[in-house]
Amino acid sequence: MINKSTEILKNSGLSVTAGRKSILDLFIASGNALAHQDIESGCSEQFDRVTIYRTLQTFLDKGIIHSIPATDSIIRYALCNETCTTTGHHHDNHIHFRCEQCSKTLCLDEVSIPIVKLPDGYMMHEINMVVTGICKSCR
Repeated sequence: MINKSTEILKNSGLSVTAGRKSILDLFIASGNALAHQDIESGCSEQFDRVTIYRTLQTFLDKGIIHSIPATDSIIRYALCNETCTTTGHHHDNHIHFRCEQCSKTLCLDEVSIPIVKLPDGYMMHEINMVVTGICKSCR
């Protein structure tokens, strides 16, 4: 039986390497967004910063993960769901929530992004929305 990380890598046309599998397993197990430092400290095996950076970039390019903007200057990454990517185009238009107490960042796929009407002559490519507050676990 193929585990989830191996299946995701194969479906994305990527080789299954120890580094990719370990980092992807970490995303699957965490259930929330991870920063580079979280990945460094959370991997069962030791990988250098460059390997982690390249793996994250590959996952971004393949639509396996997406980046989340943050006000604290730390880029976080979250695992994409099945509807996030379609042939060559990444659909990451959902709200993210950052808890001010536990610092977890979560994707809120079930919450709709408000419609944004831009002035004539402007063309939208992407919407990034991060809501901060207290998560249900910390309340």
